Amino acid sequence: MKLERVEVVHIALPLVTPFRTSFGTMTTKDTFLLRVVTDAAEGWSEFAADPEPLYCSEFVAGAEIVLRDFLLPRVAALPDLTAAALAPAMAKIKGHELAKAALETAVLDAELRAYGMPLATYLGSVRDRVPAGVSVGIKESVPALLDDVERYLAEGYVRIKLKIEPGWDVDPIRAVRERFGDALPLQVDANTAYSLADAEHLRRLDEFGLLLIEEPLEENNLHAHTRLQQRIATPVCLDESLHSARDTASALAMDACRVVNVKPARVGGYLEARRIHDVAHAHGVPVWCGGMLETGIGRAPNLALAALPGCTLPGDTSASSRYFAEDITEPFVLEEGHLPVPRTPGIGIAPLPEALRRFTTARRDLYGGRAGR
Repeated sequence: MKLERVEVVHIALPLVTPFRTSFGTMTTKDTFLLRVVTDAAEGWSEFAADPEPLYCSEFVAGAEIVLRDFLLPRVAALPDLTAAALAPAMAKIKGHELAKAALETAVLDAELRAYGMPLATYLGSVRDRVPAGVSVGIKESVPALLDDVERYLAEGYVRIKLKIEPGWDVDPIRAVRERFGDALPLQVDANTAYSLADAEHLRRLDEFGLLLIEEPLEENNLHAHTRLQQRIATPVCLDESLHSARDTASALAMDACRVVNVKPARVGGYLEARRIHDVAHAHGVPVWCGGMLETGIGRAPNLALAALPGCTLPGDTSASSRYFAEDITEPFVLEEGHLPVPRTPGIGIAPLPEALRRFTTARRDLYGGRAGR
């Protein structure tokens, strides 16, 4: 393939309810889509981070600059454009995994569309549908939390994840267990809100039979997570600390985690995400696919990843209606607690033109088109 044009499409979609974590509260999904046009096909992807560098160091405006000035010139210089060639071409640019993931995914979408191959087939997915979990943000009160959990269970979600932070942990977890029983698959996500000094407090969570506690301590501190895992029975799951298959191998060797959450955007794309899955699966460690409040453009390829053989725990691949009253793609609808894995070529979905028009705030060419004149 040859690269002809790359367009960035800024979008803003209101969330159906505010989503609060230990990092802050989101009311709108404000990001950009990337549209890559080649001589064979076009491809789409979604930049997964936010306008501010709160969850991670990358942010919307910065990613656009990195793509335009540093990543695209290297990719455009490739004699033959393939998704597999992108990572080596971009390797000298340090970090910026989410920007790299957006570019790789859009190119991969175009490449697979040209071949007529679904992403699920390319990755080696083994299921036609995947069980859907749901992430429940920090609420103003325990009764409000219980109402939300009850509603999500009534909708059919098979696993509940509670966001926690100091001051919002033991009591809400206990309330959910008492209301919905010990059989409910339940896990918690701290988003790095605690320190190793909180180990004795976190050990109090052992009584609730949680599937896991996700990223309890500061990002990238594998040693501290190892120390914590030695002191608590609840399996530690790493998320923000795992940037590559190499990180994952190190974390498993150190017993810093016993469950792996892989977010393709955070690790540079679906090719590295597949390698992370393979490392964990080879060690017998459960994997699940995390979410970053994606639109359908980001949700579709995540479902393909979640259908890999090592993804044995329900992921955060919720239905579109969990976050958006209207999406920019055909909505993903929960069926008996599961979501279907797209089976059409590429990532299996594309924006609906009219919906995309209404939610678009700006469009710019980063390569070719007006950018090339």
